[in-house]
Amino acid sequence: MKKVDIIKSRITPLDRNDVDTDQIIPAVWLKKIERTGFGEGLFSNWRKDDDFVLNNPKYRGANILVTRKNFGCGSSREHAPWALEDYGFKAVIASSFADIFKNNCLKIGLVTVITSEEIIEKLLEASLNDPSSEATIDIASKTFSCEKIGVINEAFEIDDYSQYKLINGLDDIGITLTHEDDISSYEKGRIAYKSSKI
Repeated sequence: MKKVDIIKSRITPLDRNDVDTDQIIPAVWLKKIERTGFGEGLFSNWRKDDDFVLNNPKYRGANILVTRKNFGCGSSREHAPWALEDYGFKAVIASSFADIFKNNCLKIGLVTVITSEEIIEKLLEASLNDPSSEATIDIASKTFSCEKIGVINEAFEIDDYSQYKLINGLDDIGITLTHEDDISSYEKGRIAYKSSKI
């Protein structure tokens, strides 16, 4: 997992509530076990509509998705965060997330920011009116800013363990590997112990 400290990017507005994981990545795309290649299927049913936001070239390359409440509800499929990440998003800002979805995001380094519906409204309006609108998310200070709407260093919650993993670029396997010397030492001792019992 790559280290995530500060994310500064233009915003993609998704002005919808209750976006479930089947809308994020429809079931027809769930044919692989690798984490790559799912970006093409992100919101694929909605992308059939020429007016859907991801079809607007003005938002191409924006790494922060802003949406409304209960994002990632529905089934707990891990493919939904994989699709967002593979498409190029580094963070999602919403007024609330489904818990399992939020945890799955943080496990792969996709940052989730919860803020008030008032701020979401302003972020959506700013990015819809001006696709060059930017936001900055600072993992170390647990704050985000968007000068366009006058929000500076707005605090958001992230647990200390997830913050540590993001800043250090450690997924669950990476955390385990930080104890590699201890694991190797234990395994060597275990071999000797087992040999003595034969």
